[in-house]
Amino acid sequence: MSAPFHVPENALLRAKLSRLRDRRTDNATFRRTLAEIGAILTTEALRDLPETLCGIATPVAALDAPVLAAPEPCLVAVLRAGLGLLDGARLIMPDAPVGHLGLVRDEHTLTASEYVVRLPRDLGLRGALVLDPMLATGGSAIQAVARVKQAGATSVRFACVVAAPEGVEAFRAAHPDVPVTSAALDQRLNERGYIVPGLGDAGDRCFGTE
Repeated sequence: MSAPFHVPENALLRAKLSRLRDRRTDNATFRRTLAEIGAILTTEALRDLPETLCGIATPVAALDAPVLAAPEPCLVAVLRAGLGLLDGARLIMPDAPVGHLGLVRDEHTLTASEYVVRLPRDLGLRGALVLDPMLATGGSAIQAVARVKQAGATSVRFACVVAAPEGVEAFRAAHPDVPVTSAALDQRLNERGYIVPGLGDAGDRCFGTE
């Protein structure tokens, strides 16, 4: 059975996504909102991490308090646009190690090529949350998760802002063990491989490039 594809029931997340989608949203607002969404998606994607109990003392009494049973997962951003989500994810987990995967998509073949890989050494111990705003054809996400697994991660999760059904299907076929958390499941891909209605090119809108 495939790992779940999850769209959180979260009104605040939906409102922020609408702001991202709006073509009138300027670059600074887009970048800030993408970080805010990154914080929400990180919380949702990691909400079922294994827990254990640890004895602590509050100012009032002692108790067995829930803590994580393993070190926090590594945060892996798919460049460039994944950096926008990473800003928010690091607000939630400021001590988590960070990795970067540089993938660029050929606009004609829609395939992704790798140009930089910087991953923490303890992926096998921690696992990873891979961050990329778009799950369109699925090519970049599939390649990114495969690279993280190759580096030793046995527990991997993927978070995105918008996903197309075609990309979800391809991703689940390639990585049935990896749960996906997305702010929305959109309608389809267009002839250029862009998500419809989508939000345009997240990297360009985040960093003010074309």
